[in-house]
Formats: sequence, structure tokens, C-alpha cells
Amino acid sequence: MMRLLLTAAVLFLLSLPMLAKVVGQEVTYSAGDVTMKGYLAYDDAVEGQRPGVLVVHEWWGHNPYARKRADMLAEMGYTALALDMYGDGKTADHPKDAMAFASAVGGNMAVARARFDAALKTLQEHPTVDPTQTAAIGYCFGGGIVLNMAREGADLDAVASFHGSLNPRPDSLVKPISARILVCNGADDPFVTQEQIDAFKEEMGKAGADMSIFNFPGAVHAFTNPDADESGKKFGLPLAYNQSADEKSWEMLTAFLKTTFAKPK
Repeated sequence: MMRLLLTAAVLFLLSLPMLAKVVGQEVTYSAGDVTMKGYLAYDDAVEGQRPGVLVVHEWWGHNPYARKRADMLAEMGYTALALDMYGDGKTADHPKDAMAFASAVGGNMAVARARFDAALKTLQEHPTVDPTQTAAIGYCFGGGIVLNMAREGADLDAVASFHGSLNPRPDSLVKPISARILVCNGADDPFVTQEQIDAFKEEMGKAGADMSIFNFPGAVHAFTNPDADESGKKFGLPLAYNQSADEKSWEMLTAFLKTTFAKPK
């Protein structure tokens, strides 16, 4: 009797649909003569091609946090590539090094664009990705990067910035923006002033961008990263995790991507 029950249970389990499984892969690609080391994630239970999403890291570099977000996007049914903007997958342990790395790339648009485009091409060429449907999200340094890529006309349907720098552009540099834009900002982030927000909104209006910006009360810089509290205390920086703002901003991203890719081409 016990054997019959066990056999029936095994047959029942075998009849169930295959459980979803996120596959994570180390990815190496090149931008010019620089080797870039990223991480690509997708759900192998999803059939056919799907939209691809780039994840641009904080100023600390390509670390486990960026990979975690790639895994979360894969669980949502996308293929995600946590890219490398610094080269060789290098990361910083101190703000001085992080600032040096971020300034070297963020201050050189040609370099930033080349490295971003190399990652985008790698993502679009993956067999699970529909190359006509792409987006990018970024955190802190990465948020500023994805906004600049939208400004530069990168092949993206949408970008989302989380506690990223806005760096509004003067009128002489404003170009039409076709990518949809979502900005999630901490209302108490000392690195983003109200003057910058107002100038950014004005810029987006002149660029004809489909843009939404949300300021989360009580949230400061790096509010989505659970490691922010430790980093803030260690280096005396205004960084802190805010669970409510983190969860609400991710819900906004979920809806934002869903509506973006639901639109007919």
C-alpha cells in the first residue's frame, strides 16, 4: 500500500508543470580594448523571447546588489543583464575610490556610451531576448547613467532611475527623448535639490519625454539598498535604507515595465 502511495505521489509530481528557475550566468564582453564582466539572469521556464533589461550599478561598481536586482527582474519574466561600467568587474570599498571610478566614466560621455552600448548589444544578442524590446534601470551613479543614455538616444524603450543624479541639461543640449522615463527619488536626499528637480522637469518637458517622477517622503540617498545603513555609518554619509520606499518604488517599476512592453510597436 505504501509503495502504491509513493508511486502515485511521484507520478503526480511529474505531471506538474516545470517549476520556474532563475538561471544566472557570468558574462564577459568587450568595450573597445576593455574587458567587461557582467551577470545575466533569466527564467528558463519562460518560453520564447522576452524583453531585456539592463541593470546599471551604484558607484560601488558591479557588486552583488546589482546582481540581486537582475535576479528579481528574471523572476518577473525578463532577461536582465547587470552590466559593468568600470571594466574587469572592479568594485570600490571606499567612497574615494568609488568617486574616482564614477567620475572617470560618468565624466566622459563617449566612454560611458561605448560601455553601455556594448552591454546592450550583449543583452540583445542573447537567445532569450526580443532585441526590439529593451529597457534599463540604474541606481545612484547608475541612475544618472540611464537618464543620460535616454538623453543620448540609446536603443531603449524605457529607463528607470532610483536615487540617481538628475544633472539637468541646459537648453543648448536638450534633444527629443523617445524612451519613457521613471524617476524614483528620496524626498530628503541631500544630493538632489529641489532646484535640480525643477530644472529636470523643465528639461524633460522641452525634450517631449514621457516622464514620471516620484519623491518618497523620509527617504534619503540609496534608499533601496539594505546595505546603505552600514555604509552610511561607516563613512559618515547620508545613506539609509527605507523599506517602504524600496518596496513602493519596485512596485512602480513593475507597473512601468509592464505598460511599456504591452504597447504595440
